[in-house]
Amino acid sequence: MRSNMLEQMEIFVQVVEQGSFTRAADRLQMHRPAVSKAIHQLESELGVKLIHRTTRKLNMTAEGDEFYQRARQVLSDVSDMMASFSPHQPPRGRLRVDAPLALVHTMIIPAIAEFQAQYPGIEVVLTASDKITDLIAEGVDCVIRLGELGDSSFVSRRLGQVRMVTCASPGYISRYGQPQSPHDLLQHKAVNFFSEHSREVMEWKFVQAGEVIALRPASSVLVNNSDVLLSSGLAGLGILHALRAALEPHIRSGALVELLPDYPTVPKPVSILWPDRRYLSPNVRVFIDWIGKLFRRQQDRF
Repeated sequence: MRSNMLEQMEIFVQVVEQGSFTRAADRLQMHRPAVSKAIHQLESELGVKLIHRTTRKLNMTAEGDEFYQRARQVLSDVSDMMASFSPHQPPRGRLRVDAPLALVHTMIIPAIAEFQAQYPGIEVVLTASDKITDLIAEGVDCVIRLGELGDSSFVSRRLGQVRMVTCASPGYISRYGQPQSPHDLLQHKAVNFFSEHSREVMEWKFVQAGEVIALRPASSVLVNNSDVLLSSGLAGLGILHALRAALEPHIRSGALVELLPDYPTVPKPVSILWPDRRYLSPNVRVFIDWIGKLFRRQQDRF
């Protein structure tokens, strides 16, 4: 590899991610002509066109898209390798984390400033979704997941667990009444959550007479997004079964009413996963340590 190839790869990655030669130049603190020249030299060296340039926008070629994915991984590996041999250098660079919407709202966003204060050299790219993320294909460094984990080639660590709660809006209760036991839920309307990956509808689990019972009440609405789940419940479309931390503010305000308080719900485990490599990225390592301590500190709340 030529000595300036890594620099050209970094410039190319920034052009793609910034969507502009000018913004990439600003980000890299370079002159725009130098950025254009580096991309031209890279294309000449590779013998392929990477980017189609127009006056309005940039479009990657098929070869450009493939080169971008591989170049980003190479740069990440080089950065990790250099950091692993520089134990006194603080972690720096980009960290891509994916987490469920409810946990992003209730736990990560309120505390992420603390992580940034400890590691100012790390740029956190936080994606929030309730779908199963492909770490490799989507370039994510680590992902937080709710529920039991299936078979996976990734490394995982259990962070803790989160409590669930069953609620309904006052409007729903005035129309349909309140269930008195978990099995009464089968006679009610529910806002159910389903996995976009498996299409499986989430079970509602309670402890009754010392045994765990699992139910799937009939759906009035079926959603795959926890924000939509909450909005549907607040609108009175059905009974909710969701993270207590996400529903607690609405219970306190009276917008939702807790149901079945005498029947404990079964908590959901929370885990963090990352690719199985010979060494762990310093950025991922410090994030895993931080999020683990955060869960232990806030376990009573969740």
